[in-house]
Amino acid sequence: MICVSLHHKSFEEILALLEQDGAVEMAEIRLDSCPLDDDQIRSLFENADVPLIATCRAQGDDWTRTEQRLGLAIEAGARFADLEVEAPVTVSKHIRQLCQRHGTELIRSWHDFSGTPDADYLLQITERCYRYGADIAKIVTTATDAADCTRVLDLYGQTMSSGLEIEPWRLTAFCMGEAGRESRLECLRAGAPFTYAALDGEAGSAPGQWPLGEMRQAVYGDRKDFHADEIQVNASKSFAQRAIIAAALAEGTSHLRGYTPCADNEAAIAVARTLGARVEVGPTLTITGIGPVREPLHLEKVDTGESGLLTRLMIPLLCVINEGPVRIEGHGTLLNRPLKGATDIMASFGVLLKQQKVPLTVCGPLIPGTADVSGRDGSQLISGLLAALPLCGRDSSLYVSEPKSIPYMYITLDVLGKFGVRIGSEMQGDAQLLEQQDWSGCESLHFKIRGGQTLRAADFDIEGDWSSAANFLVAGAVFGRAQIRGLDLSSLQADLSIIDLLVEAGASVSQTEDGVVCVRKAPLEGFETDLNNAPDLFPIVAVLAIFCAGESRIGGIGRLATKESNRAEAVTQMLTRLGVENDIEGDELVVRGESLSSRLLGGRLLEGGEFTSRHDHRMMMALKVASLATKSPVIIDDEACVGKSFPQFNELFYSAL
Repeated sequence: MICVSLHHKSFEEILALLEQDGAVEMAEIRLDSCPLDDDQIRSLFENADVPLIATCRAQGDDWTRTEQRLGLAIEAGARFADLEVEAPVTVSKHIRQLCQRHGTELIRSWHDFSGTPDADYLLQITERCYRYGADIAKIVTTATDAADCTRVLDLYGQTMSSGLEIEPWRLTAFCMGEAGRESRLECLRAGAPFTYAALDGEAGSAPGQWPLGEMRQAVYGDRKDFHADEIQVNASKSFAQRAIIAAALAEGTSHLRGYTPCADNEAAIAVARTLGARVEVGPTLTITGIGPVREPLHLEKVDTGESGLLTRLMIPLLCVINEGPVRIEGHGTLLNRPLKGATDIMASFGVLLKQQKVPLTVCGPLIPGTADVSGRDGSQLISGLLAALPLCGRDSSLYVSEPKSIPYMYITLDVLGKFGVRIGSEMQGDAQLLEQQDWSGCESLHFKIRGGQTLRAADFDIEGDWSSAANFLVAGAVFGRAQIRGLDLSSLQADLSIIDLLVEAGASVSQTEDGVVCVRKAPLEGFETDLNNAPDLFPIVAVLAIFCAGESRIGGIGRLATKESNRAEAVTQMLTRLGVENDIEGDELVVRGESLSSRLLGGRLLEGGEFTSRHDHRMMMALKVASLATKSPVIIDDEACVGKSFPQFNELFYSAL
């Protein structure tokens, strides 16, 4: 990335520049030269969406001002703080502690304004930066010839070969002076997280600094940033489908606001009508339900479209509300997706399933009681039981061992709660992890379900879909910016975890006062995450990892075999076809990534050509995002599959280019 160094600027001038659309992608605020008071420092670093470096060079031996001003910026939210390696021990220790406490990355910098020392001395200084707490070492010398530049740039290889084992993205090393001018670009090619430039038309903060426009052209050429500005994503089909079926069974007329159509939601509406509910479709769904089923229905077949969730919701529900066998039919990829674990789970409540795939025939009754079931194959059938068991005549206790996709079970409880159904739940496992809402600590769940409950009509807003939004948010983090309306940061949706993941990777994430979620490009680095509870994120998170410098580890790949496609195979083949190094180690996908600027300058853009989406909407959206950094166009065999969840995706995606 290109960091613009701002010096001798007033608060108003800096603010205007940061707020100007696309003016800078990253900025260094020189607190030693910019006339800013304490409140202005706090305001800049608290409110800026652009990643900022706080720098305050010491004047002589007076480190008090440096310590005080850097401390203010760190406490206010600076992404990076730059402290010279010569700083006194007490100052170094204090600034390092502040950075650790507030999540600021510490740059330890060293400058030689007279020349460039020998290779051994350069390596010693670099090692000293890391020894003194550097997250990133900054080594800047003055070059008189090409040999000086070579010695400095050679540090990118030496930090690994010398035994320091510091990756290139933890180092920014270049030369000042006209002889060192090209090294400011070459450091990005070598893997530096950022380089420095001057505002167009202004003198640089150091000799040989490039003007911003010239540096942009050298790095990005004629490429345009991705700008998704305040787009409204589709309604969450996880919420919508649950709500539609609950409203169909409720007594009275429900109003579900914020509805957006997609194939899976339309399949749920068709099922609601099959059950006998009246549905009026618009931005607000108006559903008059059938009320408590006092006389069983006599349905012969129900069509659940291509929706695995809808199918698994209806299997237990039909065993409660319908008399006699009923055939569940479907279409497309659903016909090839085995219902893993369904036979054992349904047998726990007295229901025999002979088939392992759709079409299948189910026949009740569902017998309430106490049962232990495995959650290792996912949450959807368990969600169906949670919807069905309250409608039975007696109480039930449902114990779920090895639970996966836990947030989706709680979405079910949340939606049912809006319709007046109450279900108690308890988690067992690692108390410390559970207290932090880390679902990986959950070993089992216990649901206490009172029988004889009825659903009552409800009016509420359907949440925006984090699964779909993740594609725009990742595109913004890598290629520019994304601003998304209609998302709830307190949502139970598992894919809300994309925000934590983007923050861990280094993206700039914020939210406006009116609720718009904003993500901007920033230096990205490898991450570790477990997506066992959010498997729908896997394709787009794998694409994110492509552009994160270093190694990323994504757990939960074993969950992906029975999605719309075999996503484990689809994702790894996509990465390989794009030219990205990847491996599977146990339940983890390991991706070795590289920053966008390094790929551009090193001629290592992704491979284009013909790709298959495998008729999987999430693979199709992830491929579209990856296509923003390919050498040639990406041609996807089936783009229409995106209609399963997000028919407006292509229109919104191309509007951001």
